[in-house]
Amino acid sequence: MEAISRPRVKICCISSVEEARLAIHYGAAALGLVSAMPSGPGVIEEDEIAKIADTIPPAIASFLLTSQQDVETIIAQQRRCRVNTLQLVDSMPEGSYQRLREALPGIALVQVIHVRGLEALEEARVITPYVHALLLDSGNPTLMVKELGGTGRMHDWDISRAIREAVDVPIFLAGGLKSENVSEAIRRVGPFGLDLCSGVRTDGNLDEGKLAKFFEQVSTV
Repeated sequence: MEAISRPRVKICCISSVEEARLAIHYGAAALGLVSAMPSGPGVIEEDEIAKIADTIPPAIASFLLTSQQDVETIIAQQRRCRVNTLQLVDSMPEGSYQRLREALPGIALVQVIHVRGLEALEEARVITPYVHALLLDSGNPTLMVKELGGTGRMHDWDISRAIREAVDVPIFLAGGLKSENVSEAIRRVGPFGLDLCSGVRTDGNLDEGKLAKFFEQVSTV
């Protein structure tokens, strides 16, 4: 039987220094900071992102979620926000990853793939050579108002597992995760990391009780 290691947990939609500290206290290995999006929760201003990022310990990954697709715009965002990881939530034009890596050495690139069907597997294979990790989510970038994350919906975990088995970069699993289903998600997909927002929130605020329960479930797998 394939051994399952305990995945790292990324808490997304962090909105304050206090939320960052709370997530780290319970064991978060990464924090997500959401810049301007066409839809979805957790958006904060870039000056607040920079303020929060400056308080995150070096061992904790600070993810800037960006919906931008222009390389120069993304480079400028990273330099303003001072994060160590870029989460690219929309598709990128050809050549973008190379230009980002040249301009931002030491900054990790994580590409989101919205798993809507088996076409996500081929998308993952094409992108993998150019990024440090993939994040499998449940958005829909083809809508008139794009959904690029934070939907709270699950997707087909069998496809996510197939992607994880087909590529050689770390895989983060996102989309509808919560304490009630995280054990099954880990067993079925075997991801490197878990990414969640609404599953540990109440009325939009980080919920200490839900955080504790989620991390307890992760620790028992």
